[in-house]
Formats: sequence, structure tokens, C-alpha cells
Amino acid sequence: MLSSKQLQQMILQNQEELAQKIVAEHYVRNPSLQERYGKKGQERCLKDANYHLTYLAESLGVGRPGLFAHYIAWAKVLLTGLGIPISDLADNLHLLHEVLTQEIPESSDLEEYVKAGLKELSELSSQLPTFIKPEHPHSQLANRYLHHLLQGQRQMASQLILKSVREGIAVKDIYLDVFQRSQYEIGRLWQMNQISVAQEHYCTAATQLIMSQLYSYIFTTEKCGRVLVATCVGEELHEIGMRMVSDFFEMAGWDTFYLGANMPTSSILTELREREASVLAVSATMTFHLQATADLIKFVRHVPELNHLKIIVGGYCFNLDPSLWQQVGADGYAPNAQQAIEIANQLIN
Repeated sequence: MLSSKQLQQMILQNQEELAQKIVAEHYVRNPSLQERYGKKGQERCLKDANYHLTYLAESLGVGRPGLFAHYIAWAKVLLTGLGIPISDLADNLHLLHEVLTQEIPESSDLEEYVKAGLKELSELSSQLPTFIKPEHPHSQLANRYLHHLLQGQRQMASQLILKSVREGIAVKDIYLDVFQRSQYEIGRLWQMNQISVAQEHYCTAATQLIMSQLYSYIFTTEKCGRVLVATCVGEELHEIGMRMVSDFFEMAGWDTFYLGANMPTSSILTELREREASVLAVSATMTFHLQATADLIKFVRHVPELNHLKIIVGGYCFNLDPSLWQQVGADGYAPNAQQAIEIANQLIN
């Protein structure tokens, strides 16, 4: 019998061929798919099958069926928003299992992962609750801010935040209660097909700009002599969370060096050495970036002069399974910016 790790590698090595077989069989058994979606729909189905296989492979790689199940729950909401019947996704998952079992006979562990996904598909709602609730701190401010962004009123959103800070709302509260919750809500609206990807990108870019307008309030703390280097693995598009983490460390007196996303490992190692970093913070949002996170940490661990360095991870996939930080070889995990500082101080002390 193949191990989960071996099965992961076989899926990734033959992914395109497997995806084509899954989609071809799906269309043979369901001729109505061609009538409903046409050629473009078939191309979209092929992309979806590749996504399914990628998430399945990464879940196998870390031995966590729940990660694949979470992905299927996410896909259910997305497809419902697009008007695609959930039965199509269920059929596709059954065929994925069937094709993989035929092509990789020693893949008995696979059934547990597919069953976990189908369970989420049948039990979880196709709607997501709002991330900004009346009982949350500063919820009215968050809703006003979000309204301005969705209306394309970046200047009004900026003025609202700057006025709130001048009136005494702490920058940390703005980050956690307004920026973070509004970003989650924007993601929810996009996932449910209530806003376009262009709107989602606009809102994120606007928030990044407004964050930079708060730097005069952030870079005022007396330095504590500690250094943070922060990065996002792979071609990570959801990097705003790590920017927030870096700003929180600045407000705590750390010197921070945020490297952004898609940074070569060699460059990260150089920065860690030259900056004499105390902590490396790594963010991964997508499950298929877990291996890249583990690889980066492994490279860092093999550098003798970085033996003292502590490594913290965070991001959406780690929030789904808070024990994953151990799987990738980190020293700790933090679900938000404030807790990242607390964990970092604990690790160093």
C-alpha cells in the first residue's frame, strides 16, 4: 500500500492526465453537461478538476483529510454562487475517486479523504454568515468602511479611518476590527458571487494604501532591539495579512522587514543573515502552499548561523488546522497579528 506522501507525489506527477480522464468520464456519463456549459464550461471543469487534485494532494501530503473537506466546503459555496448544481461537484468527486483508484491501485487511503469532502458537501450550508456582526467591536465603523470600498469611494474610506484614529480609536483596533473583518467580508462576498474579482482587488489595494497612511502613527514606538523578517510563500496573492502582522511588530518596537510574496529562498536567507533576525514569520493562505512553507523552513534550519532563529507561521490554512505548524517544522503558530507578537516574545524569552 502506498503511503499518503507517495500518493501525493503520484497525483502531482500525473495531475493533468488524471484531470483530463476525470472530466472526460464526467461528460460521457452526463451528456447534459455539454448542453449546459459548452466548450468553455468543459475547459472550466478541467481547471476545477486540477484544483481538486491539487488540494487533495496537499491534504494527503500532511495527512489531514479535514483540509480537503474544508476546500470542498469552500467550493460548494463558490459554485452555488455561480448557479452550478452541487450534484455536479458530487459527481465529480465520485469520479475523482474512481479514476484515481483505477490509475493508482494501491491508494486505499484515498477513500477517507473523498468521504470527508462528500460529508462536508452534504452537511454544510451553501451560504456563509457575515464576518461583521453587530456585537463585534467597531462594527458600525467596519460596515461604513466596507460600504465606501464597495462603492469605489477610496478617498471617503481613507478619510473615515484617519478621522477615527484622530478621535482616539487605536490603530491596532482599526487593523483587527475594521481592516481584517472587512477583508474577510470582501472574500465572502466574492466567494458567493456578490462582487466581482475586480472589486475584490480594488478593495484590497485600497486597504493597503490606507494602511500606509497610518504609518505616522505606527513608527513611533521606542525600539526593543528585536528584528522580524516576514514573507509570504509562493505566488501568494493574499499578502495583506502579513503586512498587518509586520505593522503590529513595528508598533511593539521591533524592526521589521517585510519581503512580500514570491521571494526566492536564497534572498530570504540573505535577509535573515544580514538583518540578524530574531524571528521569521511566514504566511500561507492556500493549502497547496504548505509544501513550499515546509521547504522554506527546512532550508532555514540547515543554515548554522540561523540556529537561534524562531519561525512562526500563520494564514488561512493554518487557521483551519492549528496543529499544522508542527507538520511544517515551525516553532509556533499565530491566528492573528496580536497573538503573533505574543508567541514571538514567548519563543525568544
